[in-house]
Amino acid sequence: MPNDRTTPRVPEGLDTTAGIRELFRQFGPSYRWWVTFTSMLGSFASLLTGTIINVAIPDVMGALGMTPDDAQWLSTGFLAATTVTMLLAAWAIETFGMARTYIASMGIFLVGSVMGGVADSGDALIVSRLVQGAGSGLMTPVSMLIVFQVFPMHRRGTAMGIYSVGVVLAPALGPALGGWLIDHLSWRYVFFVAVPFAMISIPLALLFMPAREADARSPRFDWTGVVLLSVFLVTMLTALSNGERQGWGSDLIALLGFAALTSGIAFVYWEAYARDPMFNLALFRNRRFVAASVVTFVIGFGLYGSTYIVPLFLQTIQGLIATDSGLLMLPAGLVMAVVFPIAGRMSDALAPRNIIIAGVLLFGASSLLFGAVDANTPFASMVIWIVIGRIGLGLVFPCLNVTALRPLPLDLLAQGSGAINFLRQLGGAFGVNLLTIFLDQRTSFHVDALTQMQSPASSAARELLERTLPIYHHAGVPELFANIASMRVLGSMLYSQGSMMAFRDTFLIVAAVFFLCLIPAWFMDNRPPTRQ
Repeated sequence: MPNDRTTPRVPEGLDTTAGIRELFRQFGPSYRWWVTFTSMLGSFASLLTGTIINVAIPDVMGALGMTPDDAQWLSTGFLAATTVTMLLAAWAIETFGMARTYIASMGIFLVGSVMGGVADSGDALIVSRLVQGAGSGLMTPVSMLIVFQVFPMHRRGTAMGIYSVGVVLAPALGPALGGWLIDHLSWRYVFFVAVPFAMISIPLALLFMPAREADARSPRFDWTGVVLLSVFLVTMLTALSNGERQGWGSDLIALLGFAALTSGIAFVYWEAYARDPMFNLALFRNRRFVAASVVTFVIGFGLYGSTYIVPLFLQTIQGLIATDSGLLMLPAGLVMAVVFPIAGRMSDALAPRNIIIAGVLLFGASSLLFGAVDANTPFASMVIWIVIGRIGLGLVFPCLNVTALRPLPLDLLAQGSGAINFLRQLGGAFGVNLLTIFLDQRTSFHVDALTQMQSPASSAARELLERTLPIYHHAGVPELFANIASMRVLGSMLYSQGSMMAFRDTFLIVAAVFFLCLIPAWFMDNRPPTRQ
């Protein structure tokens, strides 16, 4: 047996498991960086596919004949599946260990990626996104948990900042890379592009992820909780996705809403009394965790919602190609990569609440600036606005994760990691759906209002008709058809104007939500880490 001179010592101050301590003895102090890199690689792969799809949606709709409501499920389906499996991470870790859980999640993710790349119908593509989301959701809490356990408490902010650099590069590079792949190859490559990163992470996990603890208990799988949560998410998201088309007062939407409400209440009740709950409500006895949870939900709402509608605005209103709309997001993502480690270091030295409030204000201000956007807004101005918002998120994320998990004991860290990621994804799922609904409703409102303002006496309408009618007449188009064509041009212009005004309203709603988020943020813990 090696003596103390040949066996690397375990760093002091770690609140971790025996398996991780043994890996420190095997690989030395550099182990924490190897396992952090492994975690970052898996997160990068899953998040790359999670965000790259947004710029591909218009091409996917055209290639597979999907409606906007169907295409919306490419984002919300992924988020819904991710949301459910995130809460299963704690059970999987205790039952199988971190290594097997991580490898299984990457395997599921790879299957979903290949399914998406070869999908020949919209339904098959949605199923592939569900499979991808299931793998991604299981992996994310594992990655966060391992990073927390290989760094001492006073360096966890720094750890989350470094870990988040890899995580944020995926959303930063995803839209730009996806746009290039779509414009030069095919939308199918947005599913294949993450496969190499996932495949590399699997052998690294075999080396650096800890196996199941010898004394770990074997909790029962919460089948009832899984079913109730799945029913809640599917019925709620289906109701939100179809309410505009079916009518909010229709029997189908009423039935779906009742099912969602009933299953949601039943899920909370069951988790309160279950022996081995997938969503441990004991976490919410901690006031600091509750405040962080509310802020996390709102952050997810704004982040995923805005990430969905910004590329949509650029391609539908400003007419940019997928590559250009992706490039708009790239500088902001790179700025976030710089801000994350700085914010992580700050959270180890300063009161986290003030940093989070500053970040929320910046993101709200960014959305407020987008409230004045139009078809002629300069590209450079929008880049600056997005950079401002992403600096805010860069300040929020490392501090928020640390603030939420820092007060939890070791035995609740896995549950806490799953819960905080669950709430962020749940906020994202609601954000994409609710903002899409709001955008559709405001578009109809503005188009109707603009249409009612048009009349033969309207100078703008008369001027347009005077310009277009001679063109059709010169081309030999009969008078009747020339009038119809001119009216269609007018209708198209009115729709574009109404849609632009609806996007403005939507960005203002995001700003309002973030400014309201300052209230729960104020109740978050405000003590410096050294005094906790």
